Amino acid sequence: MTATARTTTDHAVGNHHHIAVVTETYVPEVNGVAFTLGRFVHGLRGRGHAVSIVRPRQHSEDSLRRLNDSHVTLVRGLPLPGYQGLQFGLPTGKVLQRSWTDHPPDVVYVATEGPLGWSAVATAQRFGIPVLSGFHTNFHSYSRHYHAGFLHPVILRYLRAFHNRTNGTLVPSHDLRDRLDRLGFHNVSVLGRGVDTTLFNPTRRSEEVRQRWGVTAQDVVVLYVGRVAPEKNLHVAVAAYRAMQQQDQRVKFVVVGDGPLRTSLQHDHSDIIFPGLLTGEQLAQQYASADVFLFPSETETFGNVTLEALASGLAVIAYNYAAAKMHIVHRDTGVLVPFGERQQFINAATELIRAPQLISHMREQARTYATSVSWGRAIERFEMLLLNALSRSLRVAQPSVRYGELTA
Repeated sequence: MTATARTTTDHAVGNHHHIAVVTETYVPEVNGVAFTLGRFVHGLRGRGHAVSIVRPRQHSEDSLRRLNDSHVTLVRGLPLPGYQGLQFGLPTGKVLQRSWTDHPPDVVYVATEGPLGWSAVATAQRFGIPVLSGFHTNFHSYSRHYHAGFLHPVILRYLRAFHNRTNGTLVPSHDLRDRLDRLGFHNVSVLGRGVDTTLFNPTRRSEEVRQRWGVTAQDVVVLYVGRVAPEKNLHVAVAAYRAMQQQDQRVKFVVVGDGPLRTSLQHDHSDIIFPGLLTGEQLAQQYASADVFLFPSETETFGNVTLEALASGLAVIAYNYAAAKMHIVHRDTGVLVPFGERQQFINAATELIRAPQLISHMREQARTYATSVSWGRAIERFEMLLLNALSRSLRVAQPSVRYGELTA
C-alpha cells in the first residue's frame, strides 16, 4: 500500500496544526530528554497547536496518572538496560497506522531512535507525513563507557541511517551539527534550549540546605547534578574535588542524582554528599546553595544542567563543547576546558579555588547572562522548523491523495 501527503491542511485550524511527538521518555520521568520534550510540548500547545504523544507504557501506573494527558498513545515496551524504570518502545506500525488514519498529524517529530522511532518514521513516510528527528543522546559515544567500544561504528551507522530517512534532524548545539555533518548526516539544523530563570535562581540559596549538608558559611561547595553513571565522567569530577581540597580543606562536594555508580562512589568516598534524585524547587535549592559547578561529561548533546547552574549563579567548569561552548565566556561567565583534557580540567578547578574573587565575578555574570536565555525563543524556533518541514512537504505533494487515504 502507498500514500502521499495532501495539499491542504483541512484538519488544521487556522495556522494551528496537529503535531505528533514520538519518544521513549516523557515527563514525569526525570532525564534531560523528557524534560526538554515536556517544555516543547507545553510551549507548542500554548501557541495553539494540538500535540499528541506516542510513548512506551511505563511500569509505574502512578506516573501515568500524573501524566494526565488524554492525547497520549501508549505502546508496548521492554526495560531499557542501565536505566531503571524506563522502557524502550517496540515496533508499533499497526498501532500508528490505525491512530494516524483516524487522527492524522500534519507533521511528526521523532525524539528517540529505537524500534518505536523507526516504526514512526516508516509509518509517517507511508502516509506522506513530513517527519523531523531529534538527536538528543550520543548513544554511539556511550558504548566506550560500557565496555562495548567495538559497537561504536555499528551504532553510528544505525543512527546515520535512521536520521537520514527523515526530512531533517534537529540538534541542540552548533558543534554537534558540525560533527554530524562531517559524519554524513543530512539536513541537520540547530534547535537550542532555554532555562527557567524563575525556578533556577540564586534567591533560592538556603542555609537550611547547607546545614543538612553539614557545611558552614565559609565552606565552598562544589556541585554535580545529573545521572551518576560511567558516561558522565564523574571520576574526573572526583579527582578535581580532591585537588581542590588540597588547596582548601573547606571545599565540600555534593552529587545530586542517581544511577549505577552511586553505590560504589558512596562506598569509596564517604565524605561526598549524596542528596539523591531531586526535581523542581528542591533541585533549584541544591543548585543555589552551592558555589561551583563541575561538569566533566564528554558525551552530552547539550547538557541542560549547564544552563540551570548558570541561572542559579554558579561558577561553572565544563569542557568547551555543547551548552558550555554556546553559553559560557571563559573566565567571565564560567571556565572552559579543552575537550577531553582531563588534567586541564583538574588544573582549572584548583586554580579557581585559589581565586575567590573570580568565583564571585563569574557567579554574578553567569546569572546576568542566563536571564537572556529563554524557552520562548527555543519553542518559537521549534515551531518554525516543524512548519517549514510541513510547507516543503505540501509543495511537493500530489493533490489527489489525502493523509490517511491508503490505496492497495
